[in-house]
Amino acid sequence: MLSMQQASRDLPLSVTIPATVVLIIFTAIAQNVVRQLCFPNPHRPPVVFHVFPWIGSTVQYGIDPYKFFFDCRAKYGDCFTFVLLGKPTTVFLGQKGNNFILNGKHADLNAEEVYGKLTTPVFGKGVIYDCPNERLMDQKRLMRDGFTSNSLRSYIPKFVKEVEDYVNSSPRFQGQSGECNITEVMAEITIYTASGSLQGREVRSKFDTTFAKLYRHLDDGFQPINFIMPWLPLPQNRRRDHAHKVMEKLYNDIIQTRRQEGNRYGETDMLWTLMTAQYKDGTAVPDEHIARLMIALLMGGQHNTAASGAWIMLNLANKPRLIDELYQEQIDVLGWPLPPLTLEKLQELKLCGQVIQETLRLHSPIHSILRKVTRTMSVPDTDWVIPPTHTLLASPGLLARSEEVFSRPMEWDPHRWDTVEAPEQLEDDSAKVNYGFGLVSKAVTSPYLPFGAGRHRCLGEHYAYAQLGAIIATMVRLLKWEQIHPKAPIPATDYSVGTASFGLFMADC
Repeated sequence: MLSMQQASRDLPLSVTIPATVVLIIFTAIAQNVVRQLCFPNPHRPPVVFHVFPWIGSTVQYGIDPYKFFFDCRAKYGDCFTFVLLGKPTTVFLGQKGNNFILNGKHADLNAEEVYGKLTTPVFGKGVIYDCPNERLMDQKRLMRDGFTSNSLRSYIPKFVKEVEDYVNSSPRFQGQSGECNITEVMAEITIYTASGSLQGREVRSKFDTTFAKLYRHLDDGFQPINFIMPWLPLPQNRRRDHAHKVMEKLYNDIIQTRRQEGNRYGETDMLWTLMTAQYKDGTAVPDEHIARLMIALLMGGQHNTAASGAWIMLNLANKPRLIDELYQEQIDVLGWPLPPLTLEKLQELKLCGQVIQETLRLHSPIHSILRKVTRTMSVPDTDWVIPPTHTLLASPGLLARSEEVFSRPMEWDPHRWDTVEAPEQLEDDSAKVNYGFGLVSKAVTSPYLPFGAGRHRCLGEHYAYAQLGAIIATMVRLLKWEQIHPKAPIPATDYSVGTASFGLFMADC
């Protein structure tokens, strides 16, 4: 024994340090495996087997979340736990899981502790996930006033004009035909339509120069590492912090100018809505809150709308006969010559709406919804409990991809909605609850929940339908498009960015 100790002391550090590290890692792995195989906790959901303690199932989940969920569901059932970057994450799938998580009491679970670290450096302090839940619900109430039918009605001509101006002026569309990357095109179109409607004319006028660069730098702040360590002195985080300061000042300058000049043009954008709003306690919304809420509004929905728009364009390019159907639908429903689009006319275009619905079903913008458990919760109809050390995960999009709900679920087919009930009819209208920003459906039994449910249900649902509908209807009027390689399969989703990168061949109508 002494000779072995002497020998170990005689070894150089270049050998002993790596050997010690390997021994520590091996011991941790061995303990982790033995604990899972020999000492499972009967009072907790089953744990997805993993070798490495901290990494857990992070890689498998990150590569393809839906495949991971389906595989685990087949083995463990609807409720199971996996390790995600060192955090025990309990997944609860299906209708019961959606209800358990999305309609859970705020005293039991919350979103702030999950998303606050990521969003606060981008949006700013005192808004969204950096304030008490009651204040967040009040802020949602204020912003909801900017999504009224009258507001949406005023946005449609702005959407159309932005698309027409983009197609007529972009170098990508010069000439009778050409090729383009549709992800880039839709990212630009959606940001222009959003800024030109919700954000106001001053913001839109700056988006060709100042705001576009600041937006990109803020967008760089949405990195996975920032869920855990948003304070890291990374180059993208420094750009994020600088962009936030500059953008907040730009918004504050616009607000001050508007207060001095008044609403001379009778505009109905969100900025005016917030400038004239009051919190429930009667206090006016501070200018810094207005600026930060406008940043959140700009950043919050842009990715989802751009990705959904890109998937719509790609799937139509894969089935170009549907582009002809969409154009013919406008002629049949609206008459010839085609009149200017309005909200009411857009709502009459059934197939156009079904194209959006089918895309959101198959390519749901959000595959995972997370909540932090704050006190022990019992899993219904089981002996399991979920402790406050866990994070809960719901995946409403899973049911929309399940054969138990839809036939041929992985096929993009807008005509399936010819016979399937409309999404709004799938909800139980008798079950509504007011979380502080107006009545919303409490039902989560629908297999179609692309905008979530419960207290954190997306406010911009009707806005998104109107925006996407106006964009697609206008593109159909202006262009024809198809895949560069017509028989190529639809690209798979890259879950690191949430969509796919692809090229289309486009031609003037």
